[in-house]
Amino acid sequence: MAVVYRTHVRIIADILNTAKDYSDNGNGVSITLLIRRANVSYGRITKILGRLIDVGLLEEMPEDKSCKYKISERGMEFLKVYSNFHDFVESFGLKI
Repeated sequence: MAVVYRTHVRIIADILNTAKDYSDNGNGVSITLLIRRANVSYGRITKILGRLIDVGLLEEMPEDKSCKYKISERGMEFLKVYSNFHDFVESFGLKI
């Protein structure tokens, strides 16, 4: 049986979905929750988070000793377009 790996874009979608679904009253989510739910190592997720913040898909919300992450409006738009594209591709029997 072949192992199916996630694409980088799928990992980004998983991170954004976690930030959207688990944010308590817009307070954001911890990096620990993102690591667990998106199933990405700490080293890799810190690089991805930095890029997502730079392009405006996530917002960083500093707290006392840590940061929380909240999906931005642009991130919500990305998820909507990604979901539509994902559904379109699967309608042809393909996987992305």
